[in-house]
Amino acid sequence: MAGKRKSRRNFGRVRKLPSGRFQARYPGPDGVLRPADRTFATTTDADRWLAKKRIEIEDGRWLDPVEGRTTVRDWATRWLAAVSPQLKHKTQASYRSLINSLIVPTLGDRELSSLRPITVTEWVAGMRTKGLSASRIRQAYRVLSQIMQSAADNDMIAQTPCRGVKLPRMPQTEPHILTPLEASRMVRSAEKPHDLLIALLAYAGLRVGEAFALRRVDIDASGGFVLVDENLAEANGVLVFDTPKSHQKRLLRVGPSLAKRLGRHIESLPGGDDALLFTTPGGKPLRYNQWRKAYFDPAVSAAGLTDVTPHDLRASHGTWVADQYGVMTAAHRLGHSNASVTTRHYARPVAGRDDQVAEAADAWLGGHEGISSPEVHKPL
Repeated sequence: MAGKRKSRRNFGRVRKLPSGRFQARYPGPDGVLRPADRTFATTTDADRWLAKKRIEIEDGRWLDPVEGRTTVRDWATRWLAAVSPQLKHKTQASYRSLINSLIVPTLGDRELSSLRPITVTEWVAGMRTKGLSASRIRQAYRVLSQIMQSAADNDMIAQTPCRGVKLPRMPQTEPHILTPLEASRMVRSAEKPHDLLIALLAYAGLRVGEAFALRRVDIDASGGFVLVDENLAEANGVLVFDTPKSHQKRLLRVGPSLAKRLGRHIESLPGGDDALLFTTPGGKPLRYNQWRKAYFDPAVSAAGLTDVTPHDLRASHGTWVADQYGVMTAAHRLGHSNASVTTRHYARPVAGRDDQVAEAADAWLGGHEGISSPEVHKPL
C-alpha cells in the first residue's frame, strides 16, 4: 500500500526545535521571514497560527512586531516633535513636563506592544498613591492617551491600551459670581491703571492673559471697540505672546465710560502702536502671580470682598450676559466657539431668577403677560 503523502504547506515554514516544540516562520508583506511570537506543541497548532497570520496580512490587519517593540520613551519623543508645530508654546511646555515627569519615569522603557489597560490603570493608581491631584493625573493620562492613539493610528500597535481606565473625579468647584456692583467696588478700589485692567476682566470678560497682551493699536476708544487678538502666557518661567485660547480672536464693544477711560490711558502711554497697555513699573510685561499679589488681591480686600480670583470676574461677566442677553451672546463675549463651554464653566443661575419665573408663570396661567414676561434683548 502506498504511504500517505504529506500535505504541502503553501504559506510559511515550520521546523522542529531541539526542545521538541515547533517554530513557525512566515513572510511579511515586505518578504522578510519572521518567527512567530511563541512556539507550538504540534505542527497542527503551528499551521493554525500561520493560517491566521496569512489572513491578517491579506486583510491588511498585519502589524510589524518590530514596530511594537519601540519604547514609550522613543515614541513619545517622536510624537511630541510631530505635534509641537500645531501647539501653543504653553501647551508644548506642559506636554513635555508631563511626559518627562510622569510618563517616562514609569512607562518610558516599556515596549508599546507590552502596554495593556491594566498597565495604565496601575500607572494611574500609582500617581494617586503619590498624592497627585486629580487634575494633574487626568492631564498626564490625556497626554499618554494621545501618544498611544497615535501609535495605533500609525500601525505600531493594534489598539490603544488607554481604554476603560477609571480616572479620579475632579472636585466640583463653583466660581465666585460677583454682582456688577461688587465688581465696580473692586475697580474703584484698585490702583491706577490696573483698575482699567480689572474693569476689562469684569465688564468685557477678557482672560487675564488677553488683558495683559492688549496694545495701544487694539483700542478704538472713539468707536468703543477692543480687539482681542493676543494672549500673554507664562511657560516654565518664560513669557510668550500667542493667539488667544482656541485661536478665537474677537472684537468687543465696551461701554462708553470704559472706552473713554481707555482712551485717556492710551494717550499717556509711551512708545508706538505696539506699546502694551499694562506693564510693570519698569515697563516689562506683567506676570500673573506678581500682578495678582501687587494689584488684584489688594483691590479685593479694599472692596470688602474675599475669595475672589481674576477668573471669577470673567465667570461673573459670562453669567450677567447669559442671564440678560442669552448664552450665545455670552459665548461670543468670552471667545468660546461652542456655547456649551460657556454654560458648563462660566454662566451660572442668578439668585432670585427662579422666584421671578414662578411669579411670571402664575401670571401666564391666569392669561396675563405681567411685568415678568420674557423680553427680547438687544445684543451688547
